Amino acid sequence: MKSTSAATAPRSPGLAKVSSGIPGLDDITDGGLPKGRSTLVCGGAGSGKTLFAIEFLVHGARRFDEPGVLMAFDETANDLIQNVASLGFGLPDLIRRKKFLIDFVRVEAAEILETGEYDLEGLFVRLGHAIDSIGAKRVALDSLETLFAGLSNTAILRSELRRLFRWMKDRGVTSVITAERGEGTLTRHGLEEYISDCVVLLDHRVHNQVATRRLRIVKYRGSHHGADEFPFLIGDHGLVVLPITSLGLTHVAGTERVSSGVPRLDQMLGGKGYFRGSSILVSGTAGTGKTSFSAHLVDAACRRGERSLIFLFEESPSQLIRNMQSIGVDLSRWVEMDRLRIYAARPTLHGLETHLATMHQVTAEFQPHVVAVDPVTNLAAAGTLQEAKSLLIRLIDHFKERQITAFFTSLTHGEQHEESTDIGISSLMDTWLLIRELETNGERNRVLYLLKSRGMSHSNQVREFRLTDNGIDLIDVYVGPGVVLTGTARLAQEARDRAEELDRRQAFLKRKHDLDQRRQALQSQLGALQLEHRSIEEELQTTLAQESAWFDTQRANRIDLARVRQADPARMPMNGNESPAGRARPTRGSGKSKKGAGQ
Repeated sequence: MKSTSAATAPRSPGLAKVSSGIPGLDDITDGGLPKGRSTLVCGGAGSGKTLFAIEFLVHGARRFDEPGVLMAFDETANDLIQNVASLGFGLPDLIRRKKFLIDFVRVEAAEILETGEYDLEGLFVRLGHAIDSIGAKRVALDSLETLFAGLSNTAILRSELRRLFRWMKDRGVTSVITAERGEGTLTRHGLEEYISDCVVLLDHRVHNQVATRRLRIVKYRGSHHGADEFPFLIGDHGLVVLPITSLGLTHVAGTERVSSGVPRLDQMLGGKGYFRGSSILVSGTAGTGKTSFSAHLVDAACRRGERSLIFLFEESPSQLIRNMQSIGVDLSRWVEMDRLRIYAARPTLHGLETHLATMHQVTAEFQPHVVAVDPVTNLAAAGTLQEAKSLLIRLIDHFKERQITAFFTSLTHGEQHEESTDIGISSLMDTWLLIRELETNGERNRVLYLLKSRGMSHSNQVREFRLTDNGIDLIDVYVGPGVVLTGTARLAQEARDRAEELDRRQAFLKRKHDLDQRRQALQSQLGALQLEHRSIEEELQTTLAQESAWFDTQRANRIDLARVRQADPARMPMNGNESPAGRARPTRGSGKSKKGAGQ
C-alpha cells in the first residue's frame, strides 16, 4: 500500500487534503479527505461507520500530531474505549496526553419535551469548548441519527445542522459525520443534500450466505477519486481498504533468478530457476504433486534466509507440514524460526473480496519474498469463476507490484488439463508447469511439461518425476519412435537397450580382437621379410666384395706373370677400381698377336 507521510497531502490542484491514515483509502481519494470540510460516512448497521470515524481521529493524533474530538450520541466514552481496545489504538494514552477527547452527548427521546422553535446552540458551545480544550484539528460526530430520533421537527434540525457544518468549516476543522443509510437514499433524512463535499458509502452485504464489506466514494467535489466499489476488511489493527482496481501495469521486471528448490527443474529453466517477482502456475489433476512443487520453492526461499507465506484453501497447516515431511521437506522448522507463515481458511468462510482483503493484510504484515496459494481454483467456491479470476488478476498485480515471487496451484478436471485451466489465468502467468499422469501397463506415472517461461530459454522435454523420501526427483523419460515410456515400461526398455548395447559391445570387442591378431600376424610377416631383406642385402654386399677382391687378385697375378714373361704392361688392364662386371676380358686372338709380336 502507498503511505502518506504528511497530514496535508494536496494531490488535486487547488484542493488541500488530509490523510485519513486508513490503509488504501488515501489511494482511492487521491490523497485523503478534504481539509477543513465535512465528509459524510453512511452505511447500514455494522458496516464500520463508528470505527471509520475513530480511526480517522486516532491516526491524525498519533501520526500527524492533529488532536481530535469525537462527539458521540450513541455510546459512552468507556464503551467506545473498550470496543477498540483490541485494535491497539491506545485511546486512554491519547486522552491522557490531550490528543484525543470523547464527549458523550446523551439524547433520550423519552426525556425530551419539544415545544416551539429551538436551536442547537448548546451543541455548538459544547463542541467549541471540546475543540479549544485540546486544540483539535479533526472532529467526528457519531451518529446524527440519534439527534433525529429525539427531535421530530426535522426542518429545524436540518437547518441547525447546516449551520453546524458551516460553523465547523469556519473553525478550520476537518470533520467526519456518520449516518445510517436509508431506503433508496444515502441517509435516512437526506443529509447528503448539504454534506456533499465528500460522501463515503460503507456496505456490508451477504450473498449466498457469505458476507462481504465494500466501500465506495459516492462523490468528492473538486477531486479525482476512485468511483468503483472497493473491498475492505476490519482486521486486528482497524480498517484496511484495497484500492486494487487502481493498479496499473507499471511493475518493474527484474532479472534476478531464484531457485525452484528442485535442481533438475532449475536446469530446465535455463539453469537458474524462476525470475524473482514472477508468477508461476502449476496445474494438474488431484494427486499429481502440485503442492510438493510449491513446498520445494518455499523451502528453498527459507534456506536463503527469506520469508515465505502459504495460503491454504483445502488443508490445515498441520496436515501440510506432515505431508511434506514424507518427501523430506521439513516446513515446521521454518515456522518456528518465523521464516514461514501458513494461513489456512475454507473458501466459503468469507466472500472473495474479504479473502482478497485478508491476503493483502497478511502479506503486508509479514512482508514475504515468496507466496504460495494452494489451490486458487478452490476460491471459485466463494463466487463464480469470473469473480475468482478477477480476484486473482488483482492479487497477481499486487504481488508483482511488490516484487513477490508468487506460486499458484490450479486443480484441473477431466481433459481440461491438456493446455488450459479451470479458472482461466494461465495467460497471466510468467511460468506455467503442467503435470499429467500417464497410465500404461497397469500403472500411473507422473510427467512434467514446461509449457512456457517468459523471458528465458527453457527446456521443451517431457520429464518423468517421482516423489521420493528426499524430495522431487526428475528423471529423463525414454523417448522412442513416436512414444514416451515411463515407469516400468521405461525400465524394461532401458534394460533391453542395455542388453543390446552389451551385445554390440561384445561383438565390437571380438571384431577388434580378430583385427588385432591379423595385424600382429602381418607385422610378424613384415618383420620376417625385413629380416630376409637385410640378410639378402648383406649377402649381396659380401658377394660383391669377394668378387671385387678376386678380380684385384687376378689383375695383380697377371701383372706379375707379364713381368716374368717380359710382356708389354701397357696391354694389361690398368683400372683397379673398375667393377668386375665392367672389366673387359682379353681374347685368345689378341693374345696370340701379342705373343707373336713379342717373339
